[in-house]
Amino acid sequence: MRHAGITRYPFVLFLLSCLEPLRNAKRTVPPVALAQRSPKQRPITLKPKELIDTLLDGDDISISVSEARVVAEYARWLEGEVASLKPKEKSSAEISNAAERLRGACVSGIKKQMAWKPSCKTGGAKWTYDGVCSDPAVFAALLGLSAPPKWKMQKYTVPEFETFMGSIDASVRYDTLELVGNVTVRYQLDQGTFKMSGSYGAPRHMK
Repeated sequence: MRHAGITRYPFVLFLLSCLEPLRNAKRTVPPVALAQRSPKQRPITLKPKELIDTLLDGDDISISVSEARVVAEYARWLEGEVASLKPKEKSSAEISNAAERLRGACVSGIKKQMAWKPSCKTGGAKWTYDGVCSDPAVFAALLGLSAPPKWKMQKYTVPEFETFMGSIDASVRYDTLELVGNVTVRYQLDQGTFKMSGSYGAPRHMK
């Protein structure tokens, strides 16, 4: 879109192209300091967002130095807002602590499902645990990995799974239930979710 009258301010054209996606944003804009203007300059009556909408919608718009400054200061404020929204990077200790809390929640959730069923005699009782972990580094630490996994699904033997999760078993009357077979871990990086599933049984009865 060409805006006649503002080509004298190339940086304004650049700012408008950057700010166009924000036109429909519903947010409160803080007051913007305006440049001093001479009595001959027309007063600025539009708020920053309204001024941007007007400039983007018009095909033949002129803009004063003061209005150009309004747009520039609004852009600077938005840059600060975006920077403040970036998540703070966790330290190694914070990642380790978060992974340990997540591990405890997973183990507790799995054990609560390990109740006696007739299928325990054959190792066919099923369990599944759905979890949320928005930090890939924490999920990697949970699985004992040095970097976030790139896979969406991975199978572990019970010994492998318990290497990073710890021993998982449940006591029932006259018996002990344990994980058997393989454990499947599914991970959705873009959604920050994961699912663990597998089987358990009573080894004493299994042949």
